[in-house]
Amino acid sequence: MTTITHNNDGSITVSTTIHLEGSMMKMENMILDAVNDVGCVATGEALKCFDTDGSPIIKEDTKLTSRNKDSKKYQTPFGIVEIERHVYQSSKGGKIFCPLEDSARTIFAATPKFAQQLSYKYSQGNANSVCSDLKENHNRSVAKSTVQNVTDWVGSIACAQEENWGYAAPEIDEPITTVVFSLDGAYILMANEGYREAMVGNLSLYDCNGERQHTLYLGEAPEHGKACFKERFKREIKRIKARYPDALYLGIADGAKDNWTFLESHTKQQLVDFYHVTEYLAKAAYAVYPKKRRKLNENNGCRNVVHSLNTKKMQPKLF
Repeated sequence: MTTITHNNDGSITVSTTIHLEGSMMKMENMILDAVNDVGCVATGEALKCFDTDGSPIIKEDTKLTSRNKDSKKYQTPFGIVEIERHVYQSSKGGKIFCPLEDSARTIFAATPKFAQQLSYKYSQGNANSVCSDLKENHNRSVAKSTVQNVTDWVGSIACAQEENWGYAAPEIDEPITTVVFSLDGAYILMANEGYREAMVGNLSLYDCNGERQHTLYLGEAPEHGKACFKERFKREIKRIKARYPDALYLGIADGAKDNWTFLESHTKQQLVDFYHVTEYLAKAAYAVYPKKRRKLNENNGCRNVVHSLNTKKMQPKLF
């Protein structure tokens, strides 16, 4: 049983009683459940701190009045907490406003910490694995839809705010002489839209010895489109060039025409990446020696093909 005491200084004291019996595993689970109960009680009190006293409030020049308290369940790291809180509405009706949820920054009925936990776990796996993790390691039973809804909401908030965010490069002791921009895409089959392209890219900083000092990675889900990715990439390029105006800017990508159209406007030189070079040279080798057996391996395959081409005095144009 868990009890709570409100102290005169505004603090709270939460206490619980645990009956230790059975195997060690059973006792550990009983302790974990008790700790979760304490967390739920304390979190419920914490949420109430963000509620109003029911007085009228002004929001966006509109007076809102309380419709009395309404009960709602919130997802927390420790379990579900049900509390009563004030909800507001104007005299003309319309949308309901809950000051507690606005001030406490709840996300889809989840507390900020729980939303953070779900987002982290979801980034490491799928919704089913998150549910299994919470059940096995936290004694928390969570519906798959809760994981998906909360993390989707977090993602939408991040996308909405990203335009105002900047990714500052760390302080680097070595002078940066070369900056490399690279990007690539992959077509992914969407449920109702056919194939759409997901994008990835990076901006890498190199010193005079060719040692990489820092890399900024970017990605864009297929739902948001390639144009959105390019706009984000351009913003980061602008920040990098403002910091390293005298560096040599190189572009690296595969042979896709659209990649080069983008990179040529932002870089002085462009290069085909190594793995695509080997693919192109291998195809060229088949054209040069159509009736001979060719063999490529990971260590010297590219060198062998280049040698074969040189014997024919050919200079293949890669792009």
